[in-house]
Amino acid sequence: MKWNNLLLTTTVTKTVDRQVHHQTNIFTNFIQSINWNKIIGHAIILVASLILLTLFFLIVNSVGKRIIGHSFSRARTAKKPAPKIEEAPEEAAERLRAQGRLKTLETLLQNIFHYVILFFYVYAILSVLGIPVGTLIAGAGIVSVALGLGAKGLVSDIITGLFILIEQQYAVGDTVKIGAITGKVKAVGLRTTQIQASDGTLSFIPNRNISIVNNMSRNNMLALINVYINPQQDIAKMERIISAINADLDLTQYPDIIAGQKPILNGTVDMGNGAIAIQVQIKTRNGAQGKIQRQFFEKYIIALRKAGFDIRTAPVSY
Repeated sequence: MKWNNLLLTTTVTKTVDRQVHHQTNIFTNFIQSINWNKIIGHAIILVASLILLTLFFLIVNSVGKRIIGHSFSRARTAKKPAPKIEEAPEEAAERLRAQGRLKTLETLLQNIFHYVILFFYVYAILSVLGIPVGTLIAGAGIVSVALGLGAKGLVSDIITGLFILIEQQYAVGDTVKIGAITGKVKAVGLRTTQIQASDGTLSFIPNRNISIVNNMSRNNMLALINVYINPQQDIAKMERIISAINADLDLTQYPDIIAGQKPILNGTVDMGNGAIAIQVQIKTRNGAQGKIQRQFFEKYIIALRKAGFDIRTAPVSY
């Protein structure tokens, strides 16, 4: 009985050894059959190709943007008139608008060039990796529909941006109000418009969300100064004090005020909620209305308080 058990154990052990040896030989043969030199060589060539391709497109992108920037810099220099001793406000405004349009076109071309280079770079990378881009584009019907739906907003941004540029609604450097955002246009791109507020906040607005634009840099502006008063006081005397300040005004000290147009006293106006104010209007260059409002509001308040009048809390109206 013991002898039979020993024979059975020996037989099982030999069978297991043969199976393990056979499986080990299969794995060893598989490892040995791989052409490691070919795989490593292909990997090195692939990595080197990707690195060289990336460097090439980075150089093309950098050089192309430099050429665009240099071309527009020469255009701005060529269009810049010789300095004048005295330049009319209208001429200065038109010159600034022309510079702004050139800057806007430069920003737009930079964006277009960047996206074109990015498209060809991705296409080249996929080609180097052996991915059949053409076949994927032709056969991916569902993916194309999904991408089309996802790119709907992008197409809307681009089309709206082109209409903004064609209609010259605004340019780089203009002060605008878009929705609840007011500030200076820093850049106009294919997808977004960048607006920088007076406190430095930079807002990126998708072009498709731009429906109404208030451009405050195209025409002369009207600065309104509202001096809130107590109706129980001598309003006629207060108006005479303000009129005297306006009459004695030396316009040469205020180049932002349109030449020959002194402040106009509108008289007493109802501001609502029981508030009454003496209103003055001054015609100024675009972008200068805020500064003029502050300067003249201070003049009026100092003169009225010096005359003994009690001035209520008087916000400046923008």
